[in-house]
Amino acid sequence: MPIQAPITFPRLTEAEMLEVDFALMDHAFACHRELGRLCDELNYQADLAERLIGAGFESVVREMPVTMTFRGFRKVYELDLVVADRVIYELKAASSITKAHIAQLLNYLLMVGSNRGKIINFRPNSVGSEFVNAPVMPEARFRYQVTRHHWTAPDSFTQLVLDLLADLGAGLETPLYLQALTWHLGGEDKVDRLLPLRRGSIQLAAQRFHLLNDHEAFAVTAFPSNSLRRQQKHLQNLLDLSPLKSIHWINTTLQELHLQTLNR
Repeated sequence: MPIQAPITFPRLTEAEMLEVDFALMDHAFACHRELGRLCDELNYQADLAERLIGAGFESVVREMPVTMTFRGFRKVYELDLVVADRVIYELKAASSITKAHIAQLLNYLLMVGSNRGKIINFRPNSVGSEFVNAPVMPEARFRYQVTRHHWTAPDSFTQLVLDLLADLGAGLETPLYLQALTWHLGGEDKVDRLLPLRRGSIQLAAQRFHLLNDHEAFAVTAFPSNSLRRQQKHLQNLLDLSPLKSIHWINTTLQELHLQTLNR
């Protein structure tokens, strides 16, 4: 299986989630009171886990591994805290809970097929938290539509992209897809390049690209489908500043795998 976790996560009702969470948050508040707000994240993780174990919580697991594989490529994610074999908690020590934190937990939920989790943030003066819900059933990640617009990438690369999404499904974080493609194309040393940008006669600075060859690059994004036209303009601007001839653009959402080649 491309995605492997030590347990099978159930789909939770709101009541089932709150049953665990109501009891857990008392211990999160106690952790915050006694450790304060200035510790590193791992200290809160260790302290909260020990408090839950001491209180008799069923199955408290720190840093549960979730392994993604695709034809020799392997990446391991670690879920901060899994309680009662069903609820995923991501613990933060940040000024506030951000969209990136929410996206991280949503990515974990989609990977393991769970539908409810929570972020707890220990850095503010009082504990911050936010529930995160996955919007789809696991099988929905494999029902995306493939669209192509002037797509001229080599057939071998096209098939690699299609096979990757067929194995892992859509809607996961873009670094995962990018890292898997890079690995299969020979690794970062071969694929990642800093290329000079120029605006007319003005030399700018170097920009990182992921290259298929000396003249073609690829980009992986996850923009909403209704913003693709606007994002295409920005990607075209970047291409026109570079020495490249084309960028093969892969945009993935839960509903669509959009493949488009931009040329100078």
